[in-house]
Amino acid sequence: MKSLAIFAVSVSLASAMCHYGTNLMPRDVGLERRADGDFGYDELHSALGWHGLSPNNTICAVGKNQSPVNIKTDEYEVVDGASYKFDIVNYPHGAEFLNTGHNVQVFANGSAEFDGTKYSLAQYHFHTPSEHRIGDEYYPSEVHFVFQNGNDLAVIGFMIELAGWGDRINWPISKSLAKVLQIPSGGNKVTTAALHFGALEHHIRKSDVYRYSGSLTTPPCDEGVKFNVVANPIYIDVKTFRNTKKVIKFNSRYTQNAPGEVNLLDHARIVLDKL
Repeated sequence: MKSLAIFAVSVSLASAMCHYGTNLMPRDVGLERRADGDFGYDELHSALGWHGLSPNNTICAVGKNQSPVNIKTDEYEVVDGASYKFDIVNYPHGAEFLNTGHNVQVFANGSAEFDGTKYSLAQYHFHTPSEHRIGDEYYPSEVHFVFQNGNDLAVIGFMIELAGWGDRINWPISKSLAKVLQIPSGGNKVTTAALHFGALEHHIRKSDVYRYSGSLTTPPCDEGVKFNVVANPIYIDVKTFRNTKKVIKFNSRYTQNAPGEVNLLDHARIVLDKL
């Protein structure tokens, strides 16, 4: 079997931001219209074939610093969450909540500061199940807060677990999703319930954070994204999760190679060429 044709095309992070729904593009435009090719999560449009949807997606198949990853806790940089300045504006009357066709996301203002750099919040969105794993373990869901500073992107990710007896529900995230059944299709939008982020800001201060240089987890998979994955999960109730899963269904990219190692698709190409 011959290898797939690969075109070497570089794409700027400024363009990549559009794929993550930053304010460089109209907020009501779905990800499917910003991405390079009509990507999806099933069959030929799934993550295994994103590189074939557009020449701009080449890095999805050859990049060595792709996301998401399985975070081996003894192999990744760990920092104290208290070193982050995580400040999200409260929305007592709710914020815009959009179904992009590939995920559901909330548009909110705020900032994050770490390593001496301050980033502005563009939006936060959800994946089911989680894209990252921590110590081999996946979670029912994951939320990505996407920040930008010029052409640089940073993501702060929180693992979402289902609340059991005695677990404290994280209300900022739970209320973000409270109206998810009202946006069942791409392009649907509604105003969330009132959002106050103090509990989430407190959570990151009390947790370790894993850091690595990764990529967008959707096409064009541009690298150089500063990923910050909070070690301790947050909790939502089972009903909220089920409603979210019913709308989002499945939207997680498969686990990538460890940073710096050969891309899994590139490795598969090499093996298949020998058959």
